[in-house]
Amino acid sequence: MLPRGADVVVIGGGVIGASIAYHISRKKVGVVLLEKGDIASGTSSACGGHIFLQSKKPGPHLALAMESKKRFEHLLQDPEFHMEYRAHGGMIVIESDEELETMRRFVEDQRRVGLDVSLLDGDDLRQMAPSLSEHILGATYSPLDAQINPINLTLALIRAAKHAGAKVFPRSKVMGLRSMKTKAWSVKTVQGEIQATAVVNAAGVHAPEIGRMVHLEIPVRPRRGQILVTEAAPPILEPCLLSAKYIRAKHDPEFAESSGTGVSIEQTGNGNLLLGSTREFVGFDKRTTWEGLKGIAHRTARIVPRLRHLHVIRAFAGLRPYTPDGLPILSHAGDKDGLFVAAGHEGDGIALAPITGEIMADLIVHGHSAMDLQDFRLERFQG
Repeated sequence: MLPRGADVVVIGGGVIGASIAYHISRKKVGVVLLEKGDIASGTSSACGGHIFLQSKKPGPHLALAMESKKRFEHLLQDPEFHMEYRAHGGMIVIESDEELETMRRFVEDQRRVGLDVSLLDGDDLRQMAPSLSEHILGATYSPLDAQINPINLTLALIRAAKHAGAKVFPRSKVMGLRSMKTKAWSVKTVQGEIQATAVVNAAGVHAPEIGRMVHLEIPVRPRRGQILVTEAAPPILEPCLLSAKYIRAKHDPEFAESSGTGVSIEQTGNGNLLLGSTREFVGFDKRTTWEGLKGIAHRTARIVPRLRHLHVIRAFAGLRPYTPDGLPILSHAGDKDGLFVAAGHEGDGIALAPITGEIMADLIVHGHSAMDLQDFRLERFQG
């Protein structure tokens, strides 16, 4: 039964909401998490498991990712966290001279801020990944990149939060949100109503819907990503892989629409390969398309020719929570005291979940974070 009150209510049962609930509960603060469906049933169940650092631009995004990677190492020390974590590094493959020059500058900028990343020529690259096509000119490589099972990560965070005292309510869609004269918030759900001193909007692509309940504009849009899954195969690719075109499409929506979206490839511990991906603004449509899947198959097989001999066993699509500048929103909700927003991670929710949970817990419980959050404030979009 939904309690009548809590110190903090977290709206959203994906990896971001789960991390926030976990970090708040560890501070001995009462937290209730509300999820309209099942835990990890949205974006966190329909994505790849990349934890990429080198895909981030030097600056606040890369700094956030580097801090989050440190938190993953801490989580792994807890035997409760069984997340299929694999630290085999990652690469961004290069297919043209133009991409080579761009990625050379990208690596130089990243190395200047302390990221362990290097540029490999074609010969060195194929010693590391012999399955790559002969046309690949080179790749950037970082041993810090890793991969994880997103659902296992989310469920592990939920279990740990519960053990620390958090209460979790799936199938508890939020129907209304209002501030009260007592400086508290009332959250109306299909399971009843609950009051809290603080509320965190961690609803991912649905964050704007929650924001509109209190006349708050949150500039998050769903951006569809389609993924193919192959049958299990012997080891083909140990490091997880992106293409340079994928990096450009990530940061340039016009390029993604006009020139394709590049490639992402990862092989799971079970041997299945996840092949992606698309970047499409199609509202909340989570259907796969023949055109999208055909494009993924063509682009990935061009980079790893052995994929042509594998059977595809299924396909799925998920919705990434996109913001106009590519950075998440981690902040107070403007002048609405006690209301917070943690959304807009797009394809980086898995990689940034640990640090996001820590930041939001510090903001809510202590009123501040050790990290500079100026670039992540909601107000940056408001004039």
